[in-house]
Amino acid sequence: MHKGLGRQRLVALFVAGGLLLNFPLLALWDRDAVVWGLPLFPAALFVLWGLLIAALGWIAERMPD
Repeated sequence: MHKGLGRQRLVALFVAGGLLLNFPLLALWDRDAVVWGLPLFPAALFVLWGLLIAALGWIAERMPD
């Protein structure tokens, strides 16, 4: 992977994270529902956060030194 492409992917991931963890899309998860005994909103936040970290790790490992 080219160095510039890795940087572009990191910037795109940052923008996607900012959009996913902001009001309009975050309001989709604000329901009175329960997932595995946890309220849906905190569970969705935790899953989104974990997916962003996993994507960051995957992109960072693929970038050349």
